[in-house]
Amino acid sequence: MLKIYFFFKEKKNMGKIVKFTDGNKMQAGTLFCVASNYAKHADEMGTKVPSLPAIFLKPPQSIIYTGGEIILPEISSNVHHEVELVVVIGSECKNINREDAVDCVAGYAVGIDVTMRDIQAEAKKDGKPWAVAKGFYTSAPISDILPASDFGNNIPDFELVLGVNGVERQRERTSAMERDIPMLIEYLSTIFTLVPGDMIFTGTPKGVGQIQKGDRIHAELSSFISLDVRVK
Repeated sequence: MLKIYFFFKEKKNMGKIVKFTDGNKMQAGTLFCVASNYAKHADEMGTKVPSLPAIFLKPPQSIIYTGGEIILPEISSNVHHEVELVVVIGSECKNINREDAVDCVAGYAVGIDVTMRDIQAEAKKDGKPWAVAKGFYTSAPISDILPASDFGNNIPDFELVLGVNGVERQRERTSAMERDIPMLIEYLSTIFTLVPGDMIFTGTPKGVGQIQKGDRIHAELSSFISLDVRVK
């Protein structure tokens, strides 16, 4: 499959723009997020890995960049960090086979799925969607993006790390995911049409925890790229 990536020059009122380490930029699209994709995280949350990928969405307006601030919503008293590998889509993908999935990838980043855990728990109890708990303003910090071309046709086994105020809380290799990147792209592309700038937050490993005002959060794809944000 021919890789066709669409990059944009930054303009006012164009929406959120994400930056690649090679200097290219892309307009952010929909954020497709995968729940319970690490078995040990599912265990710590008292749930099981679902039979099919569990998907929720965040709007691109929830993105902030390294050096930015997570603004804690007043409606929540228990906001958690969830470090994740983020896969950035570079071409239109519909009904893609897992063997061709790597051709859809423009790059990789480290992100944080910031979650109002108490609001999410209430939504779960009532059978309601997670949009408020997951998609609020500043709930999707993301690093610069490593171009997929840096890795040829291989999908790396990254090491995810997150620390708060210098204390490590999360560390796991992405090979521990229950559904790998080709499987996620194959599944999502049978339901949605993925387009350039869409992103897949691929799930978080165990060790999620509460963040407070004044905290400094450092996340990384170990030895590749990092993300630093503060909590306001």
